[in-house]
Amino acid sequence: MPQSNLEKQEAKLKALNQKIKDEKNKIEQRLGKQIISQANLDYANLSNDNIKSLSKKVSEFLKEKSVDH
Repeated sequence: MPQSNLEKQEAKLKALNQKIKDEKNKIEQRLGKQIISQANLDYANLSNDNIKSLSKKVSEFLKEKSVDH
């Protein structure tokens, strides 16, 4: 029994959504890696609390910069 057009479109949409999710994950990983590298941070010292604190500081810094322009 062939798939209906709606089922085919739904499958394409699911595949596209997964591709978008994968791309977002890649960007998040590259951003995190660059921040860690540029700040010369030691992976061994990055607990969840440290990561949250650093994320908050970076976020606040970026928000301030966007308001300045």
